[in-house]
Amino acid sequence: MKRVGMLTSGGDCQALNATMRGVVKGLYNLLGGNVEIYGFEEGYKGLIYNEYRLLTGKDFSGILTKGGTILGSSRQPFKEMRNPDENGMDKVAAMKNNYRRHELDCLVILGGNGTQKTANLLREEGLNIIHLPKTIDNDIWGTDMTFGFQSAVDIATDCIDCIHTTAASHGRVFIVEVMGHKVGWLPLHAGIAGGADIVLIPEIPYDIDKVCEAIQKRTRAKKGFTILAVAEGAISKEDAKLSKKEYKAKMANYAYPSVSYELAELIKQKTGADVRVTVPGHTQRGGSPNAYDRVLSTRLGAKAAKLIVDGKYGYMVGIVNGETCKVPLGEVAGKLKGVDPDAGIIKEAKMIGISFGD
Repeated sequence: MKRVGMLTSGGDCQALNATMRGVVKGLYNLLGGNVEIYGFEEGYKGLIYNEYRLLTGKDFSGILTKGGTILGSSRQPFKEMRNPDENGMDKVAAMKNNYRRHELDCLVILGGNGTQKTANLLREEGLNIIHLPKTIDNDIWGTDMTFGFQSAVDIATDCIDCIHTTAASHGRVFIVEVMGHKVGWLPLHAGIAGGADIVLIPEIPYDIDKVCEAIQKRTRAKKGFTILAVAEGAISKEDAKLSKKEYKAKMANYAYPSVSYELAELIKQKTGADVRVTVPGHTQRGGSPNAYDRVLSTRLGAKAAKLIVDGKYGYMVGIVNGETCKVPLGEVAGKLKGVDPDAGIIKEAKMIGISFGD
């Protein structure tokens, strides 16, 4: 009997259920049903406080198309994992004890960068771990694609598509703020797919004068409107030169809800344009996974099941050059996969006239 623990940690996304389904269906088919699934609720919180459910194959039936996570999720910051909880409990020791209490053969952890760092910590503590790369940001090192990304691209693109008609009708400048705190994969792909005229991402600090110049160029060409796809973590060239301490101090007294509203005010001041801001926010993480993510999740889940059956632990399951692969957790944990400003996709976007404000 294989005893497998499973949890989903951090922000949710559309394909968590689809990925868990891939793991469980793979295990049932490979082991003939000779498996027990322990679903820890609300991420690492469930593992710390032993809040779990015994799950069967029926729990994973019909969830391929269901967004969110049937196990629930929560954020348990990696930097606080070594700190005792409010009652003095050693969280790492508690997770190890609960793993051993249930005599688990391994723990399957679905999550992004912070989740991955804790997964690697547990691996270093001697637990058998498999990590599956979830994030709409597509910023996990060692895999070409994370599940959730393409579904979020579809939603952000649809938002930009919808903005086109109202922007054209009123001759306005519209800023669509797309999720992407530290990396710009999502606004980059959505911006290109949605036909945005300007795309601002964290990896390419913007010059506000260059942004306004691109807007005015369209105005002179009688284009009538301009659409900007702006990462929530977009940063100006001036701010990019600040130290972390200086930037943190500036943001502590920031007068705007987000960078998009500051951009809107500056653009209005410098160009006189009528500017509006649209923030799709958490809709980008919601709804059903698209077809691409359903396929990707199923493949990653099946690969994870094979590793479990073969007793190969300590890996993240990724996809590289179209093939699933196992990547040692210790080699990727803590690494961020950003957009290379010199990448082909940036150069090609510039070729068709998209401005990055640089």
